[in-house]
Amino acid sequence: MTIEAALRVGVIALVAVVLRWLAARAITRGVAGMRRREIGSKRVDARASAVASVFSNLTTWTVVVIAVLLALGEVDVQLAPLLAGAGVAGVAIGFGAQSLVRDVLAGIFVLIEDQYGVGDTVDLGEATGEVESVGLRITTVRDIDGTLWYVRNGEIARVGNMSQDYAVARIEVPVALKADLHEAENVALEAAREAIKDEAIAAKVIGEPQMLGVQTMSSDQVTLRLTLKTKPNAQWSVQRRLRREILRAYDENGIELPYPQLRASAGAE
Repeated sequence: MTIEAALRVGVIALVAVVLRWLAARAITRGVAGMRRREIGSKRVDARASAVASVFSNLTTWTVVVIAVLLALGEVDVQLAPLLAGAGVAGVAIGFGAQSLVRDVLAGIFVLIEDQYGVGDTVDLGEATGEVESVGLRITTVRDIDGTLWYVRNGEIARVGNMSQDYAVARIEVPVALKADLHEAENVALEAAREAIKDEAIAAKVIGEPQMLGVQTMSSDQVTLRLTLKTKPNAQWSVQRRLRREILRAYDENGIELPYPQLRASAGAE
C-alpha cells in the first residue's frame, strides 16, 4: 500500500467516524423531541429507546459497509467478485430468514406508527391482554389469567388497541318488559351521575354518562345501554361500579328486573 493510498483510507475512516457521530447526534435529538412531545411514561421511553436502537444500528452498519468498500477499492482489491459472492450469500440468507426479516420490519412499523405500547390493553387475534414488552421481533402480552403470550410481530394481522387515548365504559342493564322504560332510563342515568362524584371514580372518567336507550328486546326483557368515556384501561372498573349503583337504584325505586333473584341480590349489597 502506497502512502497516498494509506492517506486516502485514513480520510475515508475519518469521514465515516464523523458521519456516524452526526447521525448519532441527530437520532439523539429526534428521540429527545419524541419524549418532549409525548407524556413521559414507560411506554414512551420504551418506544423511544427501541426506535433509537433501530436507527442507530442501521446507520452504523450503512456507514461501516460503505467505508469498508471504499477502503478496499483504494488498496486495489477487486470488489466485483466480492460483491457477487456477497450477493449470492445474501440471497441464500434471505430465503432462510424470511420470517425473521418480516418480524423485524413489522416491529419497526409498530414502533414508528405507535400502534401499541407497554401498558396498553390490546387484542392481537390469538392473544388479548396487557402489553408487557414490544421488541423488534416479539411482542409479549399478559392475558387476564396471567398467561404470558409471545407473539411474533410478523404474524400480527390486525391490532385492536383498547386503551389508546381513551376508552368507553359500556353498561347494559336488563329491565322487565312491563317496567316504565322512561323512568328506568332516568334512574340509571342519575345513578351513574351520582357514582362518578366519588373521587375514586371521578379520577378515571372523561365527561358525563350518556343514556343511549333501548339496545335489545327479547321475550322477557329489555336491555338499556349507557356509555361513559374513561381514561385508558379504566373502563372495566368504572363499568363494575356503575352496574352496582344502577342495580341499587333500581331496587330503591322499585324498577322491576326480568329475574326476581337479581333484585334480591341487588338489595342485599
